[in-house]
Amino acid sequence: MAENMGKKRLVVLTGAGISAESGFKTFRDSGGLWETYSVEDVASIQGWYRNPKLMTDFYNDLRAQLEHAQPNDGHKILAELEEYFDVQIITQNVDNLHEKAGSHHVLHLHGELTKARPMNNESKIIEIGYRKMAYDERDSDGELLRPHIVWFGESVPEITNAARLVRSADIFAVVGSSLVVYPAAGLVHDLRSNTRSYLIDPAEVDVPSWLNFRVIKEVASKGVAVMRDELLKDYA
Repeated sequence: MAENMGKKRLVVLTGAGISAESGFKTFRDSGGLWETYSVEDVASIQGWYRNPKLMTDFYNDLRAQLEHAQPNDGHKILAELEEYFDVQIITQNVDNLHEKAGSHHVLHLHGELTKARPMNNESKIIEIGYRKMAYDERDSDGELLRPHIVWFGESVPEITNAARLVRSADIFAVVGSSLVVYPAAGLVHDLRSNTRSYLIDPAEVDVPSWLNFRVIKEVASKGVAVMRDELLKDYA
């Protein structure tokens, strides 16, 4: 886009860690809704076929939590960096906290809580906001609806676009992702050898030894601030 001409491209892969600071947890965190259910029951396509009402209720509850969740400094700093860089977010999260913070270019690998789609048409996306869905809800064409979430056992349609973004990066950062969920974790293999790269996470994250990441062992809000200061010093 014209407004990004001449700017370095900063591609950021975000995971559960950045949303956890906003109080919005995923199945890999302890506490909250996810600890009450097995992943197989609420985050797999097999679970949907077994009990669509259970899964619909579960995502209704998550959506209600999301309505009140607010972006933290990690989200906000990434949005602010658009002034200096062509920032492209690739997120494994199904929340909209990047958008709430003001980021304009967000690719959701695993779908979005505030959207639904027909069972047999993944390209027809319907905005539902934060309202509750009925488990037998249908669209205007009579097609059965489901949450617009990529579940275990399903393909990830956006992975090709995500890989293209990673290959185009001048600067790359992984923020709050354990890099254990594939195919998202494999995106690091699409990096060019000369791409400046960051890994921001308070925990140990296993990355291939040939990847020369600048590791910042901090939570997202603090780690992204450190990265921002370094990037602005060198590029702004």
